Amino acid sequence: MLLALCALSLWGQTPDLQQRVDLRLKVERALQGFTGKAWLAARNLNSGNTFELKGHERVRTASTIKLPILVALHGEVKEGRLNWGDRLALTGKVRTPGAGVLQEMEDGHALTLREASRLMMVVSDNIATNLLLEKIGIDRVNGWMDRLNLPKTRSLASIGGGLVSKARAAEWNKRQDGSTYGIGVTTPLEMVDLLTRLNQGEVISPEDSKEILAVMGRQQYKDGLGRTLRGVRVASKPGALDRLRSEVGILTVGKEKFALAVTLDDMPTPADWTPDNPGLKMLATLSEILVDGLKSSAAKP
Repeated sequence: MLLALCALSLWGQTPDLQQRVDLRLKVERALQGFTGKAWLAARNLNSGNTFELKGHERVRTASTIKLPILVALHGEVKEGRLNWGDRLALTGKVRTPGAGVLQEMEDGHALTLREASRLMMVVSDNIATNLLLEKIGIDRVNGWMDRLNLPKTRSLASIGGGLVSKARAAEWNKRQDGSTYGIGVTTPLEMVDLLTRLNQGEVISPEDSKEILAVMGRQQYKDGLGRTLRGVRVASKPGALDRLRSEVGILTVGKEKFALAVTLDDMPTPADWTPDNPGLKMLATLSEILVDGLKSSAAKP
């Protein structure tokens, strides 16, 4: 038991032993019978209390990679290589199915860098994402992750695979089942570290960090983290594939903030794109457990 607890908690500041035991048992009970695998990390941004389960392991990002892409975009604008008013034109080259509204627009439709960034985050627009990757350069995204000391967070390909990064050819990009990590890869711990630094105003600049969190707060998919918590404010980016649901974000409950990164993958159930997807329900359940388990004693009723 103690060895397992150490494996879960030797990252940052930890709550007292009994609190760790209780939280670990609650997470394990919640995951019993769940037909998939779970990876997660969480931090109380007020107290520093932390919890993680396989948090160091690489996971598929799905659309959560759009947060690192947005961070890189802010960096490129900050350093003067791009401008928020730069125009992007829709072409067949970047078209791809899936989330968003740009697939309804004709070729030649133009939008600014800022407009594309908001579409990428608020409605998870896949075409806007491809336009931005083409403009930034997919390897530049990974260069920014290196600058932020996030070596396992990598943009691997545009959606549909028209652009690929150098990282895609890495040996680690071969999963045990023979597949790859798709459009992106990260770890729960790296995502929580990124969220922590955004909260502290340390990503690109205090103004950029604030703007990134603001657009995350406006994203429109609310069926995962914090779904069943009353009075919660959520600034997040979710991701979804047929067998995956993931989400990274900051939940504000009362006077406390919690950074969460949860990936649920390898669900054997048929594709389910309803709010009742077992992965979405589990995201909601785990966020309740993690927030309650990492609350400071003063915040508990």
